[in-house]
Amino acid sequence: MDAIEIAAVAAIRRFNRFHTRWVGALGGNLHGSGFALTEARVLYELAQRDDWQAAEMAKALGLDPAYLSRILQRFAERGWLERSRSPADGRAWRLKLTEAGRAAFRPLDEASSGQAQAILSRLAPPQQGRLLDALTDAERLLSDEGMVRPVPIIREHRAGDMGWVISAHGRLYSEEYGWDLTFEALVAEIAAKFLREFKPGRERCFIAELDGAPAGSAFVVQDDEATAKLRLVLVEKRAQGYGLGKRLVQEAVGFARAAGYARMVLWTNDILHAARAIYIAEGFKLVAEERHHSFGQDLVGQNWELVF
Repeated sequence: MDAIEIAAVAAIRRFNRFHTRWVGALGGNLHGSGFALTEARVLYELAQRDDWQAAEMAKALGLDPAYLSRILQRFAERGWLERSRSPADGRAWRLKLTEAGRAAFRPLDEASSGQAQAILSRLAPPQQGRLLDALTDAERLLSDEGMVRPVPIIREHRAGDMGWVISAHGRLYSEEYGWDLTFEALVAEIAAKFLREFKPGRERCFIAELDGAPAGSAFVVQDDEATAKLRLVLVEKRAQGYGLGKRLVQEAVGFARAAGYARMVLWTNDILHAARAIYIAEGFKLVAEERHHSFGQDLVGQNWELVF
């Protein structure tokens, strides 16, 4: 595992320990109800519907059927559960809580809600919103829904995107190539100038978004009346494999051509191999290169041009 995976595994295990302790799952007395966690979950599911079948519930909860059977037997002995033949399948039993079973469930349900409300009461409304978003994201990412490959979109920039562009460039180029903070400063200057002097119809920022968050960028800025410049092309690591670099460059080239420019130029460095391959595929030609020392590194800068 790499460093990120090691940290993620540790974080998941740490949260699991926190959560089981927080809900009282370790002591066999969930929310002071006298129920173990599994018993409480089975009782909860029975309270939600009146037509469960034991095999179906075991599969839905990921429980050993024999273990579930013992829990259901205890509930039946306490008068909380009644069983009847399923009209759809005479070999199966339909499970239903009795009134006594619902009465046993009610304090558990109220305690669970009370605990959640107590937690929320300690948080300000913005923090409550952050918690809700985080829990929703975690549930989606860890469920089958999270396994579905998300579909990226490319859109124009909006408020807040420039902060991400600056941060992402500074972080990624530091991690990948060891560039220092002078590069992040340069990106900040480019982004600020773009916003301050933005020319609608002649300039555009394309933001790739994956799973609701920015994951890539490409800028078209006016160099002169006949020349557009392609700048700040970037794709986050988590978004690699979607062809976003190629799509962003294609969007930028298409915009420049439609805006009436005669050519498009860009400046890059020879170590950015993936980006250079995209530029070559789109028809850019290398017109000049020179060695330079920038961003704390010895580099070879390159100028590329595409004539429409």
